[in-house]
Amino acid sequence: MNKMTPIRGLTFALTFALIVGFVQQPAVATESGQSIYDAAVASTARPESDRAHDAERKPAEVLAFLGIEPGMNVLDMFTGAGYYAEIIASVVGEEGKVIAHSNEAYLGFVGAAFEEKFGSGRLTNVEVLMAENNELSLETNSLDAVMLVLSFHDLYHSDEENGWPPIDAPAFLAELRKGLKPGGFVGIIDHYAEAGAPAETGNTVHRIDPAIAIAEMEAAGFILDGQSDLLRNPDDDLTKSVFAPEIRGKTDRFIMRFKNPD
Repeated sequence: MNKMTPIRGLTFALTFALIVGFVQQPAVATESGQSIYDAAVASTARPESDRAHDAERKPAEVLAFLGIEPGMNVLDMFTGAGYYAEIIASVVGEEGKVIAHSNEAYLGFVGAAFEEKFGSGRLTNVEVLMAENNELSLETNSLDAVMLVLSFHDLYHSDEENGWPPIDAPAFLAELRKGLKPGGFVGIIDHYAEAGAPAETGNTVHRIDPAIAIAEMEAAGFILDGQSDLLRNPDDDLTKSVFAPEIRGKTDRFIMRFKNPD
């Protein structure tokens, strides 16, 4: 079952842009004239280990494209080490909220980085949500946006020995739709697989054919609202695992925005 934990006092037992059907809104600016996205990314409070990935991940451009705005309530599913959760927390501000989701398998994968990011209480508008596979339960119409960053393929991953039982993908997507407000959206970033590759590719090379993501999301009742080429890399070998040293962190990636109908 879910366990929602406020960040303050948190402890742990485990140590292209081509746009389709979506008109991007002008970036909100700070008093200095800098966009809220650039300002969030430029924050010197962010760990250097996160900032080292900004050039290839382009978070300011990605969040501007998706339309994350001040005051939103955003769920960062499978947050990992919280790279996006921290940036989004800055963008949504104190009037908004970020829910950083994790589970035991992800905690084991990222190690101490999770507690280092969320355990100090410095991210005051972030809450941690612990929910194992197939146990996610969201408050109805409580979210403005959901982020699935490099994790949609995990819906088709299975490794029970390491705490990752198969996910009921239709039920999972139905739960996301239940939690989203009408007009809310899901932002998906993931590694390209070869066109026509089966969903099981998520269990081998940890990639997904974007056609599968579109079909599954539309079957769940979402509407494809936009796509971006911001993170394309034509030099990526789509047959290789995303963890191969020569391509890790530099994979060819798609970005999609799906709307929950009004």
